[in-house]
Amino acid sequence: MSSIKHIAITGGTHGNELTGVHLLKHWRNNPEEICRDGLVTELHLANPKANGCNRRYLDQDLNRQFSWADLSDHSLCGYEQNRAKSLNTLLGPKDAPRVDFIIDLHTTTANMGTTLVIKSDDALVVGMAFYIKQQMPEVTLFYEPEDRLGDNFLISLAKHHGLLVEVGPVPQGMLRWDVFDKTRQATRLGLDYLAAVRAGNQPELPASMPGFQFVEKLKLPENERGELSAMIHPDRQDTDYQPIQPGDPLFITLEGETLNYEGTETLYGAFINEAAYYDQHIGLSLMRKIEIRLPG
Repeated sequence: MSSIKHIAITGGTHGNELTGVHLLKHWRNNPEEICRDGLVTELHLANPKANGCNRRYLDQDLNRQFSWADLSDHSLCGYEQNRAKSLNTLLGPKDAPRVDFIIDLHTTTANMGTTLVIKSDDALVVGMAFYIKQQMPEVTLFYEPEDRLGDNFLISLAKHHGLLVEVGPVPQGMLRWDVFDKTRQATRLGLDYLAAVRAGNQPELPASMPGFQFVEKLKLPENERGELSAMIHPDRQDTDYQPIQPGDPLFITLEGETLNYEGTETLYGAFINEAAYYDQHIGLSLMRKIEIRLPG
């Protein structure tokens, strides 16, 4: 791990998530906060045009454009598809990355607190997440590992993959100090961890930590015309990472009829009533509680 050197911090991957955008501005003016011995840390505004328009994206969700297949497909020429190819040139190329690790900063409108999205079983990624949670016990670990070349998230451009920091709740296009500060804390701790590993001072970490693994996304109910016919039930609103048991209220129709969870397994909600997913009529994600093991 002593070869770790080039770190990228990205923000504004979704243009209306302002926390990362303004943290980049803050760190450009206060670089001492992110300077670590042995590391070269870069700051990149990922989607400047969408940010300028205060929109999540212009043509496509940028954070779904980074699979190797899509980066290699030059018939995909929407703004975000081209922007992904530019970022691949800047930070990658994906099959031989220049950058060792990416920390990508996001916010959510859901009541998810500080969540670390782990998209890899690389020991460096999992170790960083464990270290941050050691220092910030309120952090939730969201485990969804994928093959790096197939992963379509921006963090997959880096040699060791990366970590996505997701903090909420905060409305789109708005700043909140608590969300800003939690994101800053998590990022600085992540840099501390990488610097310690590079220096050969691997922090002592537990063999496993509790977390959640993605199971499926649930769409909001629709009528025969594909229009929304129900919304998240008030008993479910703001209950991210709380158990959803068979028969629990899940949705409520426009007429006030409760629709219950029809699954047979107790699962847990995340991204509950996330505003960014309304274009796909997705109401929430279902998660399974697991123990995440630190790769040996």
